[in-house]
Amino acid sequence: MSNPERFKAPPADEDPSRLRALADRYGLAFLPSVPPEILDPAAVENLPVEWARSHCILPVKIAGEYCVLTADPERIADQEYLAMLLGRDLRPVLAPRSEILQSIERCFFSRDHSPADFLRELPADATSRVDERPHSEDLLRAAEEAPVTQLVNLILLEAVKRRASDIHFEPFESRLRVRYRIDGLLYEQTSPPKNLEAALVSRLKVMARMDIAEKRLPQDGMARVRVGEREIDIRVSTVPVAEGERVVLRLLDRDSALLPLSALGMSEEVLRKFSTLLGYSTGMIVVAGPTGSGKTTTLYAALGQLDTARRNILTIEDPIEYQLPNIGQIQVKPKIGLTFANGLRHILRQDPDVILVGETRDLETAEIAMRAALTGHLVFTTLHTNDAPSAVLRLADMGVEPYLIAACLRGVLAQRLVRRLCLQCRRPTKLRAEELDPYGPMALELADKPVWAPGGCPACLEGYHGRTGLFELMVMDAELQAIVRSGGAGVDRLRAAAELRGMTTLFRDALNKVVEGVTSLAEVVGIAEIVRPR
Repeated sequence: MSNPERFKAPPADEDPSRLRALADRYGLAFLPSVPPEILDPAAVENLPVEWARSHCILPVKIAGEYCVLTADPERIADQEYLAMLLGRDLRPVLAPRSEILQSIERCFFSRDHSPADFLRELPADATSRVDERPHSEDLLRAAEEAPVTQLVNLILLEAVKRRASDIHFEPFESRLRVRYRIDGLLYEQTSPPKNLEAALVSRLKVMARMDIAEKRLPQDGMARVRVGEREIDIRVSTVPVAEGERVVLRLLDRDSALLPLSALGMSEEVLRKFSTLLGYSTGMIVVAGPTGSGKTTTLYAALGQLDTARRNILTIEDPIEYQLPNIGQIQVKPKIGLTFANGLRHILRQDPDVILVGETRDLETAEIAMRAALTGHLVFTTLHTNDAPSAVLRLADMGVEPYLIAACLRGVLAQRLVRRLCLQCRRPTKLRAEELDPYGPMALELADKPVWAPGGCPACLEGYHGRTGLFELMVMDAELQAIVRSGGAGVDRLRAAAELRGMTTLFRDALNKVVEGVTSLAEVVGIAEIVRPR
């Protein structure tokens, strides 16, 4: 039987032919799509975002003339109200409703209203009221909120605009310091006055459903905010220090974190080999690197490559960073006995095809994961090691038998993150041999070659914009398995054997990205001591 919904006509204000005919009838211009250059954030400075959304109406500037986008030209009263509010005549322009709503979100998001501007206008009695609603906040809707709530929303919105991963609130004797972590580094921001500290911390605790009266013990909580239709989870941590409470917010933005494998910075060869590993139905794949090296992002990207419709995929994590569609995710809770090892035992009773163990921390977890990999499951996990060969040694140091490692380990992907050069302002340069000498013979290959150095422009931070990965993939073949099984595999021997089989080391991948203009030698120098061949 056919589905009647399939034959429904599109809504009247979405049908392009009807809108075009309506524009001709009223003698109006018609825009099938809204170009970003006509959006004018200054025009919506005093316009409530909820009013614009509910009336689906937006002031824009076309060829120097102020206009109003509308999906219904017959709603004259709305257009007149907007003209009166802005104090200027507005020429109506017709556009589809969905296009107008998306443009409203883009326009309000790009408003240049920073925490610094707000603090200059803040009244002296701003601490008198704290909004105690713990619901999801819309950061674009702040005009009617309490002053401290407005300040928190502006700080969060500014952090989202600047791609910050963390926000630090650090109390000192005479000031409250605010810093954003952007591309792995902390940058100090405009500091709120010290007298706002208590109210600001209380507001953050309310958002995260934490106890605002408890100031002596560390607390953890979760909050959720919206930027229009985009939701961002926030992990909140507080610890008492000498001058008050230190608060750190981790911003978990699905849009910027759930990336495909091809967007992580892997070379074509590493991407091809790693994708081959994902095609196995059994075995263990390890992603290695220090905290903050992007291991979770890589694992989520790997799970995104798998067929969730025909395979049962379960994860056990601490914490769950992002909710993944069609995948069962379990949060570790040691206080009630739900550890990685205990949770993994129960996962094996759930008929899984693929298992992700957030981190292998002890022998018990390692052995259960290894045996799961031997008995028909594809297992992903992470280890904190400097490079790929060291991951094998770490498993052996935990007490896992060498024959078990050799039998189930399919491959190890080690990684780091480096800042990416801004394409708008990077500048060509050449490196002298004396600059490269401390980094060994491999680095001397760059001598007198054209490479790129950071510049600096309004579109970036210190010549960098965003980050990319450095990768080292060790695929276990028969000879590497034999070396591991023998029990005498040192890191150097394993690395040498892997390089003979085509493994590109982290340091080599870093130098390749310097030559390609992806990053600079200064970034590679920052990690060279731990990834350079010894």
